[in-house]
Amino acid sequence: MKIKFLILGFLLIFSFLSQAQISLEKNKNDNDLHLSMLPYYNFGKGLGLTAPDSLFQLNIRFRIQNRVSFIKNEDETGGNDWQIRRLRLRFDGFVGNPKFLYVMQLSFAPGDTGPISEGDNYNIIRDAVVMYRPNAHWNYSFGQTKLPGNRQRINSSGALQLTDRSINNARFNIDRDFGFQIHNINEFKDRFSYNFKAAVSTGEGRNTTNGHDTGLAYTGKVEVMPFGSFIKDGTNFEGDLFREKKPKLLLSGAFQQNNHAQRSQGQLGVDLFEQRTLKSVLIDGMLKYNGFAAMASYMSRTTNKSAITYNPLDLTQSNYVFVGNGFDYQLSYITQSNYEIIARYSLQKVGMDIHDIVPNTKEYTIGLTKYIWEHAFKLQTEFTYDVLNYANGNEKNNWYFRFQIEMGI
Repeated sequence: MKIKFLILGFLLIFSFLSQAQISLEKNKNDNDLHLSMLPYYNFGKGLGLTAPDSLFQLNIRFRIQNRVSFIKNEDETGGNDWQIRRLRLRFDGFVGNPKFLYVMQLSFAPGDTGPISEGDNYNIIRDAVVMYRPNAHWNYSFGQTKLPGNRQRINSSGALQLTDRSINNARFNIDRDFGFQIHNINEFKDRFSYNFKAAVSTGEGRNTTNGHDTGLAYTGKVEVMPFGSFIKDGTNFEGDLFREKKPKLLLSGAFQQNNHAQRSQGQLGVDLFEQRTLKSVLIDGMLKYNGFAAMASYMSRTTNKSAITYNPLDLTQSNYVFVGNGFDYQLSYITQSNYEIIARYSLQKVGMDIHDIVPNTKEYTIGLTKYIWEHAFKLQTEFTYDVLNYANGNEKNNWYFRFQIEMGI
C-alpha cells in the first residue's frame, strides 16, 4: 500500500508540473532557443557576460537533479532514497581572443564528490581545461575533462533520457582524466561527416595527487555520420527532440590503453594492490528520425595479468580490476506534446577472473519523460528491474522506481 501511494504521488506531481509552460522565442539568426525576459541567453550556453572590448567572455550555467527512489532488493527490506543527485556549476568563455577558451565545472552534491576520506582529495573539480580552437575543424586542449570515450558518457548527465546512465557505462567507461587532447572535426549538414579524436592522459582519473605516474593512458576515437550532422549537435543529447527530417546515423569506435593503472576501473574505482595495464574497447551507434531514436553500444575491459591483486603484506586482502563486457540497447519515441517513452536493455558479463565475486547482470528499464524546456527542464519517471546471476547458480532479482526533476541553464 505504501508503494502504491508513493507511485501515485509521483504521477500526480508529474502530471501537475508537466502543464507548466515556459515562454520561448526563436532567434532567427542562430536558431537557438532563449527566454524572452532575459537580455542575453542562449540555450546550452548559459547567462553570458562579455567585456566591452570583447577581450573576455564568461558564461555561467547551473544544473540541479533532485530525485526520490523506492528500492527493493531481494532478501532485503525495501526503502526510500531521497537525494540531490547532481548539483553543478559551470563557467566557460574565452580570454584575450575567442580562439583561446576555458571550461570549469564544479560539483557539490554528495553523489558527485563522494565521501571525504583521510588522505584523499575532495572531488569538487570535475572540469578545468584550456583550449585553443584556431578554426572550426581543430581543437587542442590541456587540462582535466572527459576523454573521448563512449557516447553516453560524453553526453552530459543532464542530456539523458533516463535518470542515469547504464550499468555498463558505470563499470566500463573511461571517464575524466588530466592530459592533452586533439580533436579534428569535419561535420556537414547533409553529407558524409567524420571526426577524429585523440588523448594522452595520466590514466589515474580526476583530481589525483598520487605522485609520479609510471604509465600514461592513450585514447583514440573515430566518429562517422554517413548522412550528415544532426540538428543542433544532436549527437550530444539523447532522444530526437528536434525531429530529424531525414534519418541521421552516428557510428563510433574508441580504444584506450591505460598503462600501469592503479585503480580498479582505470580512471575510477578503488586502489589496486598491484598496477595493471588495461585495454578498453568502446563502440556506439545512434539513429534519429522523426521523433524516434535508437542507440546501441558495446563496452569491454581486459587486463594484461590476472584481474585480482593481493596485498603482499596480507594475502587475505584483495582488490580486482573490473574486467568483462556489456551491451546496451535503447529505444525511444517523443510525442508532439513532448512526452517521451523510453526502453533500455543492458546485458553485462564479467570476466572469468572475477565471476566468483561479481554476478552477470541483465537490466530492463522503461521510462517516461516530460520535456518542459528541452533537456534543461524535464520530469522523469523510471522503473528498472535487475536479474543477477552468480557463478554458483544463484539468482537475485532487484528493482526500483524513481522520480526525478532536472532543471538548469
